[in-house]
Amino acid sequence: MKNPKWILPVIVISQFCCTSLWFAGNGVMGDLIRDFSLEDSVLAHFTSAVQFGFISGTLAFAVLTIADRFSPSKVFFVSALIGALFNLAIILEGNSLASLLALRFLTGFFLAGIYPVGMKIAADYFDKGLGKSLGFLVGALVVGTAFPHLLKGVTTGLPWRLVLAITSMLAVLGGLSMLLLVPDGPFRKSSQKPDLSAFFKVFENRAFRSAAFGYFGHMWELYAFWAFVPVMLAAYASLHPQTELNVPILSFLIIGIGGLACVLGGYLSQSLGTKRTASIALLLSGLCCLLSPLIFFIDSKAILIGFLLFWGMVVIADSPLFSTLVAQNASAESKGTALTIVNCIGFAITIVSIQLLNILRDSMDPMYIYVVLGMGPVLGLMGLRGGKTQGELNGVKEPLRLM
Repeated sequence: MKNPKWILPVIVISQFCCTSLWFAGNGVMGDLIRDFSLEDSVLAHFTSAVQFGFISGTLAFAVLTIADRFSPSKVFFVSALIGALFNLAIILEGNSLASLLALRFLTGFFLAGIYPVGMKIAADYFDKGLGKSLGFLVGALVVGTAFPHLLKGVTTGLPWRLVLAITSMLAVLGGLSMLLLVPDGPFRKSSQKPDLSAFFKVFENRAFRSAAFGYFGHMWELYAFWAFVPVMLAAYASLHPQTELNVPILSFLIIGIGGLACVLGGYLSQSLGTKRTASIALLLSGLCCLLSPLIFFIDSKAILIGFLLFWGMVVIADSPLFSTLVAQNASAESKGTALTIVNCIGFAITIVSIQLLNILRDSMDPMYIYVVLGMGPVLGLMGLRGGKTQGELNGVKEPLRLM
């Protein structure tokens, strides 16, 4: 049965709107530090609070198998609505550091009903074309994540609270669109009761483990890179005072260009195969980690921006490919739970790498700290070599056949 043409665009647009909540606090970090008298190191804590909230949410969703027991579109809508409210609450004047971190945690908690559930919805609609579909979906996540930086850049001179109000309104719009326009997909199989052993069962499949371990290595690098892009640009500007950099706009471009890379990766995987394409992207992003100190020594704005734009592409291009491998190597009844579990562990890893960079930032020359992110791609590539995907076992490339 052929899917309606509007399904994928609606899923993609809804994902973009709702995931703009993710870095909404980061987009106005300078204003929060100023207005609430916070320390500069709060950047890592704000980002980690969202990640920890997301981990807690994904763990709860996975143990209760919510995405498999209930209509995913309804779960997506409710999560978007509640997440938008917690995001908007940051604008209240009586907030303290503790309440701000709590609000970011709660926003992250309900993002667990948006990002992995959005992938579940796509998997319920697109079987053969899952790699391409998730490429668009994760691309929407990337642009949504970068969007608050763009909002901050184009609303200079306007109240910073406007950024949070706009991202919350977008999240409500995205949730409504999913609820009203995307019913349950034809490949959805409902699970009737919680399966407390699902967290461990999914890893019994060797091909699933291989895809998951590759994803974990990817996640060690990804969010730490995204969180510290403004820090990199500011550090470069301090080393080369004659160089003028628009940090919010450049941050948006460097992170947001990854959305294009996700789509291109989906198409490229049609000829190279999903696993091979993911491995190439992981290798290239690892090389960027190792080469990062050299960029600070080169007094060239063009080289700096070009290098970071390239890094911004390869650091995320493999994400939808790993999600494709995970989804295709999980049973239909546990697909939503499997995606959620892998997200849960992956985002737990991001907290460690983000906090490690924050510690190293204060104890060593900041131009060298990003080399440690290269550990993730190295371990991820080792994990990918540990097992074959379902498609490889059947003698075909992954994905099987794109739309």
